[in-house]
Amino acid sequence: MMPLLRLYVLLSVTIGAAAADDVRFAQDIQPILARKCYACHGPDEETREAGLRLDNRAAAVELGAIDEGDLSDSELLARIFSTDAETQMPPPESRLTLTQDDKAKLRKWVQSGAKYEQHWAFVAPRKPEVPDVAGTSHPIDSFIQDRLNREELQASEPADRYTLIRRVYLDLIGLPPTPDQADAFVNDKSDNAFENVVDALLQSPKYGERWARLWLDLARYADTNGYEKDRERSIWPYRDWVIRALNADMPFDQFSVEQLAGDMLPNASDAQRIATGFHRNTMLNEEGGIDPLEYRFYSMVDRVGTTGTVWLGLTTGCAQCHTHKYDPILHTDFYRLMALMDNADEPDLAVRTSETAKRRAALEAEIERLESQLPVKFGSKSDLDAAINQWVREQQKSAIAWRTLRPKSMKTNLPRLQLLDDGSILSTGDVTKRDVFELTFRPSETVSAIRLEAIPDDRLPANGPGRAFYEGRKGDFFLSEVDATADGKPVVFAGSSSSIQANKWAEKNVFDDEGSSGWALSGREGKPHQLVMKLAEPVPAGAELKIELLFERHYAASLGRFRFSTTSTTENVSAQTMPVEVEASLATANSSAATNAAVRTYFLATTPKLADARKPIEALRKQLPKYPITLVMQERPADNLRTTYRHHRGEYLSPREVVKPALPSLFKSQRVPTNRLELARWLASEESPLVARVTVNRAWRSFFGTGIVKTSGDFGTQSDPPSHPELLDWLAVEFMQQGWSLKKLHRLIVTSAAYQRSSKLSPATTAVDPENRLLARGPRFRIDAEMVRDVMLSSSGLLSAKMYGPGVYPPQPASVTALAYGNAKWNVSKGEDRYRRSLYTFTKRTAPFAAFAAFDGPTGETCLARRNRSNTPLQALTLLNDEMFTEMARAAARRVANFDGDLSAKCTYAFRLFMTRPPTDDEVDSLLAFYKQQTKRLESGELNSIELAGAEAGNDLAAWTLLARVVMNLDEVITRN
Repeated sequence: MMPLLRLYVLLSVTIGAAAADDVRFAQDIQPILARKCYACHGPDEETREAGLRLDNRAAAVELGAIDEGDLSDSELLARIFSTDAETQMPPPESRLTLTQDDKAKLRKWVQSGAKYEQHWAFVAPRKPEVPDVAGTSHPIDSFIQDRLNREELQASEPADRYTLIRRVYLDLIGLPPTPDQADAFVNDKSDNAFENVVDALLQSPKYGERWARLWLDLARYADTNGYEKDRERSIWPYRDWVIRALNADMPFDQFSVEQLAGDMLPNASDAQRIATGFHRNTMLNEEGGIDPLEYRFYSMVDRVGTTGTVWLGLTTGCAQCHTHKYDPILHTDFYRLMALMDNADEPDLAVRTSETAKRRAALEAEIERLESQLPVKFGSKSDLDAAINQWVREQQKSAIAWRTLRPKSMKTNLPRLQLLDDGSILSTGDVTKRDVFELTFRPSETVSAIRLEAIPDDRLPANGPGRAFYEGRKGDFFLSEVDATADGKPVVFAGSSSSIQANKWAEKNVFDDEGSSGWALSGREGKPHQLVMKLAEPVPAGAELKIELLFERHYAASLGRFRFSTTSTTENVSAQTMPVEVEASLATANSSAATNAAVRTYFLATTPKLADARKPIEALRKQLPKYPITLVMQERPADNLRTTYRHHRGEYLSPREVVKPALPSLFKSQRVPTNRLELARWLASEESPLVARVTVNRAWRSFFGTGIVKTSGDFGTQSDPPSHPELLDWLAVEFMQQGWSLKKLHRLIVTSAAYQRSSKLSPATTAVDPENRLLARGPRFRIDAEMVRDVMLSSSGLLSAKMYGPGVYPPQPASVTALAYGNAKWNVSKGEDRYRRSLYTFTKRTAPFAAFAAFDGPTGETCLARRNRSNTPLQALTLLNDEMFTEMARAAARRVANFDGDLSAKCTYAFRLFMTRPPTDDEVDSLLAFYKQQTKRLESGELNSIELAGAEAGNDLAAWTLLARVVMNLDEVITRN
């Protein structure tokens, strides 16, 4: 029998020789040029050597690398076959040596005409004919078996039914079957038994939870902002939207459009706006001193790169600083894509969930009922009327009549000021750390005092009235200085007052010519406030009054909505805490104020006589649940669009020429997108040559461990060629023709014989195909980090079925988060939240959940197209000693101890809880021997404290706990076979 190594060498030579006889540019030549030549002779003009481009035929001919007159005499071949270090290409020092097979292919290609083709991934997929292969009835199997036949490889036998049921459960819902579920399938001899299981799993709500985790890797989802402070953010409604969308089998094109531009859809629903959280998952820097515009630019860089990875499978991020070295993506193309996405603002959205709305409605109804009883509790109607009249007369002595000032002009450094119907001004657009508002008025009456109202608005962070968007400061502002002129002469302020008492940032600071001090709310956000400024000398009617507001702080914090009013009164002018409409009614100086509804309501809400009666109302108000907040995108109006520039070398401080929104130039489209919605619709359409390929390849990787294209996030010229190019294109077109249904795609894959094969190694196939790229056998790989925990939770009986909601806190060492900024506390969740699925675990970017990190879980800092899979001792130590895993071992021990059967039956049950299949007799004997050994050691007191860690009290339970910990540490438990 021929030695395996010799067989491998002979096959390699044979395959290489065949390729040299039938050389194709896209499959054979371009990968060589991309790996060995494009770094110096590719699209990037800045790094191009000798002006030679080898990615473009006309350029190569023009410079003489290819001689069309005598192809055999082409300089390209002369350099490739040169043995002179001075002329040899690639240069010896580059270590990019061409193999003899590479050289043979290049010679054959040049001599046959040096024809170029567009890279396969940039050509729209066409559905090939399914190969007619004997013995196959499934299209996937026809493609795979056809390739195996050509390579003369034998496919492995089908996996046993216990292995298969565990495999499909883990793949489709991320949880193992129970022993009873496994037995039911194994004993079901009907022809469609497996298909019935698959259909049931696809309809399970757990399906969305399993596949959402994979999508959240791409979305760089986390529950904190990242960077130094890494404060908590609320964006979990986006995570829940993903779960619901996947469970509903939302077509992938719609799934894509809603995440990229749901806010721009006609009559966009809250759900569609929540979906736009996809691109709000970028990190947010809250460090003191940062430039908010600079970090907005970095967020856009992240969004362009992520969009390229997720929908195009291209490393578009490489073009941030220069034209891509390997793919035809220009430096300008990067910023054209950015321009398509650059016009969104980033507000918070209050998610009015039905459950919260019901709770609020019930409490508000009770509050309204109690408020309606206040007049009766005060006394008789005549007593109440008399008291209100007396109060009104007292208040009218100091009530001021204010006249709203409507600006004639408004200027800012960057924010956009919009005059509203009530005379107030709304600030929108971008903010900086030093915003300046200049407003010009022509008062119709003499001005002796000016009132500045800071007005809440639900369009502002935390309802305003300021525009600070950092956690802990949301809705605040920081007014550093107020300056005014009248007809060009300085206005002198003689005094001030504000509605905020005992505030560190007092209103007097706005007149001290010190930018670092100012007036701010400091915890009083979400309510209206006033600043009243007296003038030393009145400003005459008709004068040009200019008021300048300076907002200068180490964070952006200008006013969001405000209004100016003036009065000619000079006596008793001060800021009020009462609502402006109440003060306005009181200032009318007539008896109608006492009958004004707003006045009467305010009196009842403030009179000391009703203080005790209002306590139950105030208590109910504190119980009003807040609507959860999530982060969304909101497109700007057409008259307030941003200007996007190309940034030289990708540097924020080096903007160059203006770029217009457009697709990268390599894509030719009948419709040219001009905004985010049009981009989204193009990306998720048949016009995009990549989206369907990339999407089915990701699914394939999830089921087989490796994609048809190995480099899941890179379909460019540097990628490995597809192992089965025709199958990839067939699947891509089929996916689109089947309505972009992920569930149909997943069903198609798992019902193939290729998916159901045994993973048992064959020496012959392993020698020829060591990475199993041809899929002669089923793959075997370690399950993902979150699935490790979920499998243990499910097997131990602790797993909670509760879905959705804010992140939860399973047990982990306190030191994990203590090391992060601010010594953040990890308050372990109580009750069933402690045992929720890992998808719901709170994710802190700078301190990822320890057990997930040990198993290569993501941090959420960047888009992750493919997780690494490592195998380290730390993983075994985590499973053996981590508090939450020892707790699961105790729970499993209780299940085993309570199982009805003898010791052998209990050992079998413990084994099957975690590994599904029945154990062999030898395995049962080993488990039984271990149990008895531990029982003896417990009785004799031999076990030390480390071995006993986490064990249940009592010798029997302790022994079963120790056995459960051993079973949980077996490779097979955390392996998807």
